[in-house]
Amino acid sequence: MSGPRQPHLAVAHSTHPLWSCGFRPFFVLTSAGASGFLVVWLLVLSGAGPANWAPPGGVLLWHAHELVFGFGMAAAAGFLLTAIPEFTGAAPIAARPLMGLTVLWLAARAAYALGQWLPPGVAVVLTAAPNLLFTAMLLARLAPALWRDPRRAHLGFAWTLGGLLLAQAGFFAALATGGDGLAWIHGAIDLTMILILLAGSRVSMSVLNGYIEAGRPGAPPPSDDYLARPPRRYLAVFAIGACGVAQAGLGGGPVAGWAALAASAAVFNVLNDWHVGRSLFTRWALMLYACFWLIALGYGALGLAWLLDLWPASAGRHLLTAGAMGLSVFTIMSLAGRIHSGLWLDRRPWLPLAACALAIAALARAAAGLPALAAGAGVLILAAGAVWAAAYAVYLWHAWPALAGPRADGRAGCAEPESKTPSPFSGPDSGC
Repeated sequence: MSGPRQPHLAVAHSTHPLWSCGFRPFFVLTSAGASGFLVVWLLVLSGAGPANWAPPGGVLLWHAHELVFGFGMAAAAGFLLTAIPEFTGAAPIAARPLMGLTVLWLAARAAYALGQWLPPGVAVVLTAAPNLLFTAMLLARLAPALWRDPRRAHLGFAWTLGGLLLAQAGFFAALATGGDGLAWIHGAIDLTMILILLAGSRVSMSVLNGYIEAGRPGAPPPSDDYLARPPRRYLAVFAIGACGVAQAGLGGGPVAGWAALAASAAVFNVLNDWHVGRSLFTRWALMLYACFWLIALGYGALGLAWLLDLWPASAGRHLLTAGAMGLSVFTIMSLAGRIHSGLWLDRRPWLPLAACALAIAALARAAAGLPALAAGAGVLILAAGAVWAAAYAVYLWHAWPALAGPRADGRAGCAEPESKTPSPFSGPDSGC
């Protein structure tokens, strides 16, 4: 984000605006999917959904897969297809392959939802094929640019995306053989938290140092007060990976519990980078800051669940998914979806209100697992889900003109608003 102006950012004006940049269709799909998947899940929980609907593996696995690999992968695609060309200087994705990826994502969602009407073995294969192909094509699109970058400073995105592809393949293999599909989903959640750490460290460089709106009239001059220090981030990535390995091998218990607490402490340590004074106290910086808090709290809740059995582990996982993933996706879409549409950031009150609603919904969903609230857990889960889905519906309502409409500034593609100040990514040492 907020990189130097590149000549290859221009595309033909005859292309519909929706296909002029990688983030546009996928941010639409992310927000629409977030609301749609949750509404279907809430209808199922409340007994108002289709009585005979049974996607491969059951409705619970469908819900978990679609929020991690449907909602989450659409958000990752939108961010990476926009950010990687900016970080590496590679050519952006053209309209035709972008349309192909979009259709493939939609086909993957339809295949899973309609899989019950096919023989079980055939259903898993036909569901797995478009899902795995989408992730593989996304990785194939991005990996060469990441590898050719002389510094290879962003290669972690490729490794994480490759890990998600393997986790998704393991999930469908488990469906085909009667194995534990949720174990693969849990591993994918850990990889998604690593992806958030990688993306968040880069976006926060622009936000806290004021580069993201450096060209806006009246904006304060950018600074170098904030630095996303690699050692802290590497330690957090290692700790989350260790927690995932312990969970996969042991399925919980004391070792996994201590590993989860170590991951929590490592992410709290990353937060020390953020304490730079007044720059932290803007809506966008605080939203990103809260994402890291939710990651730390999520792993802390997992650790205490496995060590002391205070609450189910699902409470911690919902802090990671509904909380950290939900808020980070919303925040990055609110930042990148505006700037790369040629607009300065949205300063209307709906945005922080929706962000607060997402955080509160995640905390409420986690609290539903507390034994003291067992009597009202059902109502709390439905209310939290409804608020979470509504926040994304509000985002889509406000963001649709920017995502699907033409630019008003005369520029094209993913170009940002005119700015004469270089971003931290254009220098030799970005701290990333």
